[in-house]
Amino acid sequence: MTSTHKNKTTATLLAVLTGGIGGHRFYMYGKRDKWGWLHFISLPISLIASHVFFGQPGLVTYSVLVLSFLVALLESLIIGLTPDEKWDALHNPHSEYQSESSWPLALILVLTVGFGAIALIGTIARAFDLFYTGGAYG
Repeated sequence: MTSTHKNKTTATLLAVLTGGIGGHRFYMYGKRDKWGWLHFISLPISLIASHVFFGQPGLVTYSVLVLSFLVALLESLIIGLTPDEKWDALHNPHSEYQSESSWPLALILVLTVGFGAIALIGTIARAFDLFYTGGAYG
């Protein structure tokens, strides 16, 4: 029995680029993944909140989407750092191919750590600004 081979580098890249709406979860597990749908509904919830709470800071109205995005960045690191043998055992048990990670995955992981750190620090700084000064600094 041959099934499609799930590429770890592709899954990691999808987690970085479309993780906030669950693209990586749908790639790895298909349309029946409840966590993928939880990521996905963060976008409509945030859009509805932005209309209901019009005029509020973006971090407040889009907080569900921001949280989903930060979780996806963490998931991308977990996916990318999973050993190839374990990845194949979990996601490619019937595939005739074996995963072999190379430098593009390492580059994606390094950029994810940098981008994730910037996003997390920015989110924390903006949250403190909003909670303690009422958004006086922007």
